[in-house]
Amino acid sequence: QVQLVESGGGLVQAGGSLRLSCAASGRTFSRYTMAWFRQAPGKEREFVAAITWIGGNTNYADSVKGRFTLSRDNAKNTVYLQMNSLKPEDTAVYYCAATTRATLTPNPFTIDYWGQGTQVTVSS
Repeated sequence: QVQLVESGGGLVQAGGSLRLSCAASGRTFSRYTMAWFRQAPGKEREFVAAITWIGGNTNYADSVKGRFTLSRDNAKNTVYLQMNSLKPEDTAVYYCAATTRATLTPNPFTIDYWGQGTQVTVSS
């Protein structure tokens, strides 16, 4: 059984920073692309960022490019999403995700595993 456990969400003022973590367990993740999605109330789940386990190639949604940084620690099977210069529109539940597909632009329908989600709230 694959498990993805997120942590690090919370409440922050606009302009502040948070770091989300996603710890993966249960399988060998060397063939997985890891990603973050987010979902705000009344909106569809949207792609935020993705990273390959091998090579560490990354891709970001235009809305977070330059503000968010995705990294991984292979020894700990953990990925990190550093979020800086947060805006109220970043408020959402953030989900860690894993896919076996060789893509840095995954969509929700191609995800194999999801975490439980962590709330990020940015106040103005």
